[in-house]
Parts: sequence; C-alpha cells; structure tokens
Amino acid sequence: MAPERSVCFIPDYPVNLRLSGRRCLVVGGGPVAERKVTALLASGAEVVLVSPSLTQQLKDSAAAGRLAHHAKSFEESDVAGCFVVICATDSPQVNETAAIAAKKAGALVNVADSPDLCDFTLPAKLQHGSLAITVSTGGQSPALAKELRDELGELYGPEYGIYLDIIGCIRREWQENCASSSERCQHWREIRGFDPEGLELLRQGALKEAEVRIRHVVGCLGTQS
Repeated sequence: MAPERSVCFIPDYPVNLRLSGRRCLVVGGGPVAERKVTALLASGAEVVLVSPSLTQQLKDSAAAGRLAHHAKSFEESDVAGCFVVICATDSPQVNETAAIAAKKAGALVNVADSPDLCDFTLPAKLQHGSLAITVSTGGQSPALAKELRDELGELYGPEYGIYLDIIGCIRREWQENCASSSERCQHWREIRGFDPEGLELLRQGALKEAEVRIRHVVGCLGTQS
C-alpha cells in the first residue's frame, strides 16, 4: 500500500542564486563537502571551508588559493558575513549547531541529509554552458534526482549550450543596435524562435554552418568576423 501523501505538502520555490563574489561557508571537509565546494566554486562564490581535515581535492584547492581553509572545528563566529552556509559534516549535532547559528546570522542554510533544517535544497543539475536543467525531489531522494538528471543528459547534450551562446551573441548585437527598449522588445517578438536544424548541425560539429543557419532563421543577416 502506498503511503498517504500529506494534504499540506508545500512545494519549494525554484530559484537560481547568483553567488559570484559572495562569501559562502562550507562546514565539513569530506566527500559531501567536496561536492558542495566544487559547485560553489563553479558559481564564482568566495568559499570559506571550516574543518579539521580535508579530502585531497579540497587540500589541493586550498593550496592553490581557490578557497580559504580554517583547520578547526566549527564556531558560531564562522558564519559572520556569509550569504550561504552549507553544513556537510558527518555529525548531525555539528550540522544542526551550524545551521542554527547561520540562520540567526541571516544566511541561507543547506544541511546535508536534513531537509527540515534547510532554507533551500540542492537539485541534481545538468549544465551545458548557459543551459542548466535541474531535478529536485525536495531533498526526499537525491538518488532519484540524479537518475533523472542522467536520463535528461542523454537527451540534451552540449550542443544546446553552444546554441545558446550563438543566440546570446545575436541578442546582444541587436540590443546594441536598437535605439530604445520598445524597439528591442519588438525585435525580439519578431524573432522566429528555436531552430532544430541548426541544433542538429551543432550536434554534428558543423559550428560555422550552424551559426549561419541560426542567424538566418532568427532574421539576422551575416556573422561576426
């Protein structure tokens, strides 16, 4: 018999945080913390790591100056000035203590394997350039989220990211050439949209041919020299 679903279920509000240059704290130095740090660094965050010990990859990142490492146990003062705090130790008590301190300081909090303590959960993400496809289970089953992400990865390859790069370039060009916001909006409405044949050319590796076709389809003449 399937478990009864709560009638008061409230879904998460999906949002993409811009972390470039923002101070983000990770408490913990194991494999889970390593995954969190990798994602934060990829987003341009200013990462601070608090843990007595680290994985080799985290040690290498600290040695290279990609993050700041404080080789000690968590203290409440560590959360000062942090926009995001991720609690990823193997101690539920330490994670909860850090989460409470972070919430008091006004930071957004994520606690590994403890959805009830989280202000946000981290979806499984497929990333190709500007394209991000995320799958969230609200923290209930990260394994299922990853499985679905991998299935999506078979459908949506890196050619989609290249396609977006071309569209983004075209859009910036006409934004620079249009005299007003109303003219830009009118121009964008006139664009005929998605070009599956251009995408197929990208999938085949024909980058120049794809750009010429995509520019033609969206009504823009010529290519950048």
